[in-house]
Amino acid sequence: MLGLDNIEKIKPGGLELKDRLVSVNRVTKVTKGGRAFGFSAIVVVGDEAGTVGFGLGKSKEVASAIAKAVEDAKKNLVKIPMKEHTIPHQTSARYGGADIFLRPATHGTGVIAGGTVRMVLESCGIKDILSKSKGSSNPHNVVKATFKALLDIRKPEEIARLRGISLDKVFNG
Repeated sequence: MLGLDNIEKIKPGGLELKDRLVSVNRVTKVTKGGRAFGFSAIVVVGDEAGTVGFGLGKSKEVASAIAKAVEDAKKNLVKIPMKEHTIPHQTSARYGGADIFLRPATHGTGVIAGGTVRMVLESCGIKDILSKSKGSSNPHNVVKATFKALLDIRKPEEIARLRGISLDKVFNG
C-alpha cells in the first residue's frame, strides 16, 4: 500500500466494516467530440477496532466509482497498534505536500482532527487523539500521510522486547 514492511495485513472476511466517503472528484477529458466526464472517489473503511484501509476507485458514474473504491479499500486493510482508546506514542508523517502530526490524548479528549484525518482515525476506532494537518489539504495525500503516520506506530510490547525492559517501564520510565 505505502511500501512499509512492518505492517500487519488483514483479510476482510468476518469483519464488520463501515465505509466513509472521503472525497469524490469530477475529472474532465476534452476530446474532439466534446467533454468526457469521469469520477474518482477515495474511501476509508474500518471496523472501529484497530483495522482500517483506504481505496481509490474511478468510473464514469459516481456510484460505481465509490463501489470500486470500497472494494480496493477492503484489499488494503491493516492493523493499527492501539493503547486502550488512543495511540501508544506520538508520530508524524509526510506524503506529497501533506504533513500530519498525531499525539496520544487522555481519556475524554475526543478526536481533535480535521475532516479527512478524522475519517481515518474514527474508522480505525481511535477515540482520543490530538492531530495537526499542515501543508496540502489534498484529500488523497492527507489520507496517505495519515496512514503512513499510523503505520509508523510500534507496539509497546515490541519496544519493550527490543530494549530488554518491562512493558511498565516503557510507559512510566
